[in-house]
Amino acid sequence: MLRRHRTASVVLAVLLGHVVLISAQLTVQSGRTLLDATIFGTLSEAQRLVAGATDLVRGAWNGYVGLHTVSRTNRDLEAEVAALRLQLQEQHALVQQARGLERLLELRQSVDLDTVSARVIGADASPWFRTLTIDRGSRDLVDADLAVIAPAGVVGRVVGRPGLRAAQVQLLIDRNAAAGALIERTRAVGIVVGQDDPAVFSMEYVSNQEDVAVGDRVIASGADGIFPHGFTIGTVAEVSRGPELYKNIRVTPAVDFTRLEQVLVVMDNAGTQVAEGLR
Repeated sequence: MLRRHRTASVVLAVLLGHVVLISAQLTVQSGRTLLDATIFGTLSEAQRLVAGATDLVRGAWNGYVGLHTVSRTNRDLEAEVAALRLQLQEQHALVQQARGLERLLELRQSVDLDTVSARVIGADASPWFRTLTIDRGSRDLVDADLAVIAPAGVVGRVVGRPGLRAAQVQLLIDRNAAAGALIERTRAVGIVVGQDDPAVFSMEYVSNQEDVAVGDRVIASGADGIFPHGFTIGTVAEVSRGPELYKNIRVTPAVDFTRLEQVLVVMDNAGTQVAEGLR
């Protein structure tokens, strides 16, 4: 039995050998032998599969690298845009500051007043007091009860004892503040006082007989000896006849007290007059 299997194996090997020899001798249209063509076809198919897999891996890697590069580029661009926006804000702030200083200089040159320019360095807007802190003090000869003004009009007055390099300014919108005032159009005299509402003054002691209309400009009368005559205080927003002798008048401030950055401290109020163009 074992001999038969061995004989069959020998016969099969001989037959396969003949097939290989015949394949090696047969040619196809390309000029290759059938064996070469078979081997080439098998190997080329394997190479094609390997190349396809390689391209797939290379494409995925390039996509990852490209995506990483784009992400990094986007981060760089975002950082650059943020830096440019910051520079733009800084330049805008400098422009606004320069414009404010220019208006302050024009004011200083347009009035016959001895003034000292000051920068606002702090603010207090409690329900009871409304004040600013400026960077001028006793070394600059700043003292209590000196008027503080801005290009838009009256700001307030220095209160308390100034420090060496700083002083506190009571804003005219403080409910404890007051200033002599008059209606520019009719010269009706009264007193402007601060209210609990920081966006409005009350003008008091104006007779019911006086001619006052909405839109009339209210200016400092100078009668208080602190605020220079002629400086704008505000505009009449509401007016009505009072129940007794005096009108009810509400005045909108000319100064935006939330945006004050630079002011002038009036060092001497005696006999001062405001230039016509600033009235």
